[in-house]
Amino acid sequence: MDDRRDHRTEIRDFLASRRAKITPEQAGLPTSGRRRVPGLRREEVAVLAGVSTEWYTRLEKGHISGVSEDVLAAVAHTLQLDEDERTYLFDLARAARPATRTPSRRKDVAVPPRIQWLLDSMTLSSAFVRNGRQDVIASNPLARALHAPVFESATTDKRGRPNIARYIFLDPGSQQFFVDWEAAAIATTALLRAEAGREPQDRALRELIGELSTISSEFRSQWAAHDVRIRHDGVKRLWHPEVGDLELTYQSLDLPVSHRAIHDLTLYTAEPGTTSEDRLKLLASLAATRPVIEPADQPHEAGPSSRTTENRPPTS
Repeated sequence: MDDRRDHRTEIRDFLASRRAKITPEQAGLPTSGRRRVPGLRREEVAVLAGVSTEWYTRLEKGHISGVSEDVLAAVAHTLQLDEDERTYLFDLARAARPATRTPSRRKDVAVPPRIQWLLDSMTLSSAFVRNGRQDVIASNPLARALHAPVFESATTDKRGRPNIARYIFLDPGSQQFFVDWEAAAIATTALLRAEAGREPQDRALRELIGELSTISSEFRSQWAAHDVRIRHDGVKRLWHPEVGDLELTYQSLDLPVSHRAIHDLTLYTAEPGTTSEDRLKLLASLAATRPVIEPADQPHEAGPSSRTTENRPPTS
């Protein structure tokens, strides 16, 4: 595979998809007559960004190496990119500057003991650490109890380590566990897209994206949208096989484990005084009475799950 050509394709598709989302009215341009494209024309982007049409056309074809940050900022402003999309564009430009390297397999960074102590101290919040490839690399007992369908899925790796993207797109049970499955799928794909911009030479990440693209039509559709997300927070509805429906608030925080790798700490909690809080406390109680099973003791092979999705029973 020609890595440079592949990288140019990423830049071209991303810029073209963002340009298609901006209408002339949103850009402050007069409109008249029929238009052949849904968004802005290339020449309109060029004028608004203060560059020539020829120059912007080359940029949208993927020739981003050597482009100044001021010009990239002008293009980002014209295309009305949000903070995450702007970061992604600059990551693509940064990745285009060095000489092409053979994709490498990054070594996993071990979570320091102090991080595990921190996780274990959180008894009423589900807490786990994941890397940019969506591998869950550390968790507390409540996280393992809350996300039991993820940890018990056949999509875990040989060490029993879950990968959220694999679970969502390769395990049919995920559509039962995540009540708003489509929203979870969109967010997870956008997080992987951001990581691909940061680490285009990560071979394991490329293999994951290739695997999901080959097996899952839903992933292919979401990946083609070129949506980007770096920060992750909001409200998530889950259906748990032991306690039923849960509506939880979640927040992801940057966790600087090393200078090289990107990790985040994700917390799930319930609003005080709600049924979801009562059910989360029940899960915490159940988790406290169960033996801890280390991931290495779970000999699952990575791959799509053979489990079938059952009908969700009514919640009392």
